[in-house]
Order: sequence, then C-alpha cells, then structure tokens
Amino acid sequence: QVQLVESGGGLVQAGGSLRLSCAASGLFFTTYAMGWFRQAPGKEREFVAAVSTSGGITYYADSMKGRFTISRDNAKNTVVLQMNSLKPEDTALYYCAASTATAQAMSRMTRPPRYWGQGTQVTVSS
Repeated sequence: QVQLVESGGGLVQAGGSLRLSCAASGLFFTTYAMGWFRQAPGKEREFVAAVSTSGGITYYADSMKGRFTISRDNAKNTVVLQMNSLKPEDTALYYCAASTATAQAMSRMTRPPRYWGQGTQVTVSS
C-alpha cells in the first residue's frame, strides 16, 4: 500500500518560513518524480514544485521561484519543501505527490500524479 504522509504545516506570520516533509512508503521511491501542489479554498489545485528522480532537476511555479526549495533524500524516501518569505496568498492545503511521468511533466500538469498525500495545512497571517 502506497502512502505519502505530509508534515510540517502550521500557522506562520508573513515573512516567516516553514519546512514541509513528505515520507513515502510502499513504492519504489527512486522511480518516481516527486512534487508539491496546493489548493486554496475556492481555487483549483495548482503546481508548486517538482524534483526529478535523482534530485538533480527541479521545477517551480513562477510565484515560488526564489522563495521555495524542493529536495529529496532517496535513502530516506522523503521529499522536503522549504518555504521562505511566506505571504498570505501562500495559505493553502499543500499536497505531496508522486508521478511516473517526469518532473517537467508534473510541472506542466500534463498528467495527474499517480499518488497523493492527504495534505497539510499552511496558513500565513498578515
């Protein structure tokens, strides 16, 4: 049974930082591109960041470039999203996802990820 379990969400003031983690189990982790998506109330789910199977290639949504960093540890089956300079508009439910497609395809949302986590809430106060 595949599980993606996110952690690290919470309430933070604007300008602050949060570190989201995703622990994966039940899959051959190194064969999956990993990514983060988010969904705010009343809005569609949107791409945040993705990392290739090796961890050497990353993609970010334009509004996250320079503020967010995605990384993965293939020895620990984890993927991390470091979020800095948070803004109130970053408030959303953040989901970890695993895809058999490439990280680039994940960033373009051309193919839905195969597996999703349950989400972790991030709230940024102004």
